[in-house]
Amino acid sequence: MVVSVLEEMRIRSLGVIDDAVVELSPGFTAVTGETGAGKTMVVTSLGLLLGGRADPALVRIGAKSAVVEGRIAVASGTSAAVRAEEAGAELDDGTLLISRTVSAEGRSRAHVGGRSVPVGLLAELADDLVAVHGQTDQQGLLRPARQRAALDRYAGAALSGPLADYTTAYRRLRALTAELDELTTRARERAQEADLLRYGLDEIAGVEPHAGEDTELAAEAERLGHAEALASAASAAHAALAGDPEDPEGVDATTLVAGAGRALDAVRAHDPALAALAERMGEISILLTDVSGELAGYADRLEADPLRLAAVEERRAALTALTRKYGADIAGVVAWADKSAARLTELDGDDDRIGDLAAERDTVRAELAGLARRLTDVRTEAADRFAAAVTEELASLAMPHARVSFAIRQQDDPDGVGIDGRTVAYGPHGVDEVELLLAPHPGAPARPIAKGASGGELSRVMLAVEVVFAGTDPVPTYLFDEVDAGVGGKAAVEIGRRLAKLARSAQVVVVTHLPQVAAFADRQLLVEKTDDGTVTRSGVTVLEGEDRVRELSRMLAGQEDSQTARAHAEELLASARGDR
Repeated sequence: MVVSVLEEMRIRSLGVIDDAVVELSPGFTAVTGETGAGKTMVVTSLGLLLGGRADPALVRIGAKSAVVEGRIAVASGTSAAVRAEEAGAELDDGTLLISRTVSAEGRSRAHVGGRSVPVGLLAELADDLVAVHGQTDQQGLLRPARQRAALDRYAGAALSGPLADYTTAYRRLRALTAELDELTTRARERAQEADLLRYGLDEIAGVEPHAGEDTELAAEAERLGHAEALASAASAAHAALAGDPEDPEGVDATTLVAGAGRALDAVRAHDPALAALAERMGEISILLTDVSGELAGYADRLEADPLRLAAVEERRAALTALTRKYGADIAGVVAWADKSAARLTELDGDDDRIGDLAAERDTVRAELAGLARRLTDVRTEAADRFAAAVTEELASLAMPHARVSFAIRQQDDPDGVGIDGRTVAYGPHGVDEVELLLAPHPGAPARPIAKGASGGELSRVMLAVEVVFAGTDPVPTYLFDEVDAGVGGKAAVEIGRRLAKLARSAQVVVVTHLPQVAAFADRQLLVEKTDDGTVTRSGVTVLEGEDRVRELSRMLAGQEDSQTARAHAEELLASARGDR
């Protein structure tokens, strides 16, 4: 049952197409027309709808932009419907509207369900909706990477789980290897850095500074440098407060304040205001006595000490040498030392870190080898089934004696992983190099399809591969552009028959020049140019009855009215109807 159907495409100002509508339906639709009529623009248009590269050269000359709009019936709950709704798109009664605009300047815009979306979303939807195959896809099938991807797709869940585990281990190994490389290549730089840090830490440790010491020593040096002046000032101030012992008649501040206090005490009982002043005078007397005593002690303690001053200056010089190198002040020097000690511990631990990383790398490498071997086993088993299924399909495509097989091999690499006694190269997808081989007839050696398959054989191999996929990993719509290139006669009939078979479970759209293929279609569209060389809205028509016979006659003999061609066309249609 087809869960999604491409119902219609409108194409404007794209290549030779001015404005045309392509109406599609479930089943098998063939798109035909003269060479250069614009049939391939149908494939190009669908490619744009599905997130393909926007080439401004596609915009019709004289137009500002090319626009492709598509209407796709999408079943509710499918991954495409869910993804579109997550992006804010709205489904119109089960129909998803998609549009793509390409300006002549190269700018591109995309809309899904009425909502502007990134072009990348179209590519995401394409994975679930449509498989497009054209001449470039045939050439892509020649690349081993594409062949490995096709085999992995066929293997399905049996491979996806181990491949996810392998990918995780592969990324971890890459990270470990990068870290190890950085540590080992920077070993000399790290050693130089460690030596500089040790020198600085040793120099600081030799001085043993403590935070704030530079400020304390500066104050002490200032005091010792002016010791005599300070002592003299303190003695003079003490004499002024407490009196000079050598001058008994002298007047001092303490005596005067004491006399003032006694005078107030005699009358303080008569006025509270004066009593308050007397209290304050008493406090002044006590304060003067305290200051006088401290001045006397300061003067007695303070002595000029040249030796101590020299020691202080020497210490200050040592601290200044540190601040010139390691910090603005001694607190900054101490902070530098703490930080550098931590960094030195880190650098000294790098050797241990290298050992630990190397051990972990070897463990992960061994784990990766086991996972890679598991991938090889799954691929080998899937390759046998895949090759057998494709070979069976080729028998139905007029290649009854052809045999398809896969070569799965590994390349030796001294820096790789160990598998079965060999050290082999590894990559993000495992250690396997996968190559699709074709033996077109008995006795012929199996050769890579890039060398052993003609254009017609390659077309049939690709179709056989897609038919096999349709049974294991189907998509709702298949579009083939010139899948019958290089094919004719019986092989063309068989291609038509197999496409009709594929259309039983999916929507199939084929751009073809072979009447044998077109005859099997449930619906045939004709692309025609007008006299001015453009394809307009009336240039894409559905062929029925006599019109279809005439087009098949043209495809057969180049003459729509040839009675022989008409008879052959009618015979083709009748035979195809009988097969369907």
